[in-house]
Amino acid sequence: MAQHLTLTEAISRYVLPGSTVAMEGFTHLIPFAAGHEIIRQGITGLTLIRMTPDLIYDQLIGMGCVDKMMFSWGGNPGVGSLHRFRDAFENQNPKPLAIEEHAHAAMANAYAAGASGLPVAIFDGYQGTSYASVNSNIKSVTCPFTGKVLAAVPAINPDVAIIHAQKADKEGNVWLKDIVGVQKEAVLAAKVAIVTVEEIVESVDDSQGGTIIPSWVIEAVCCVPMGAFPSYASGYYPRNNRFYIKWDAIARDYDTFSAWMQQYVLDSKDHQQFMDKLREADYV
Repeated sequence: MAQHLTLTEAISRYVLPGSTVAMEGFTHLIPFAAGHEIIRQGITGLTLIRMTPDLIYDQLIGMGCVDKMMFSWGGNPGVGSLHRFRDAFENQNPKPLAIEEHAHAAMANAYAAGASGLPVAIFDGYQGTSYASVNSNIKSVTCPFTGKVLAAVPAINPDVAIIHAQKADKEGNVWLKDIVGVQKEAVLAAKVAIVTVEEIVESVDDSQGGTIIPSWVIEAVCCVPMGAFPSYASGYYPRNNRFYIKWDAIARDYDTFSAWMQQYVLDSKDHQQFMDKLREADYV
């Protein structure tokens, strides 16, 4: 059953150096606070998985936490490139970065396969593309019933999955709604799951709509208000578009990036203090 822990405790207990970590969230409910705590604790050697790596993965890569990234799209949404990601991949700064690139459909199917206890995902995709020429984990199989050639990729089974959600109850059951991406599949596919939430309530159930992830597939629930900032949590706060625009300038230069991360992330004891500093500096 899920334990209610502080984010510091959960990351320290479950995210070990060299782990494979999936931090999912699609447009909203992106676990920024958890990513910052990994950076504060100096956890390195990570393989990161995410369908749409954006600013939090840019920060993790730029701070030297990451050896490899598996993804299906990467960028600063609506703005442009992830400069720390590009610098690491193209110039090995601050260290070399290996990548494994997939299509969205492949990763969604791979998560579903991992959640289902299957070793491989088989789906109708990649036909007419050059993905297989740069990714040796993309294979093909022939359907024994139709003779159709299908794509095959390994199932995704992270050591740790981290997601953000709107709320959890006192028993550790998690509730999320609106765009849910592959959060549920990532949790079910992982060996360990950490969920940060906006608030703890008395109880959640399916009569409220949304998606329920039961406490018995989660190791740790952490109450972290604004834990998805600068992305949004539907029903709680909007996306902070100004921050995404400002990040483009911050991340372009490595020294400017490093100074910003030191001031706002490393020198903050927790997410609350990080948010307080952002408010003082008019980032929020």
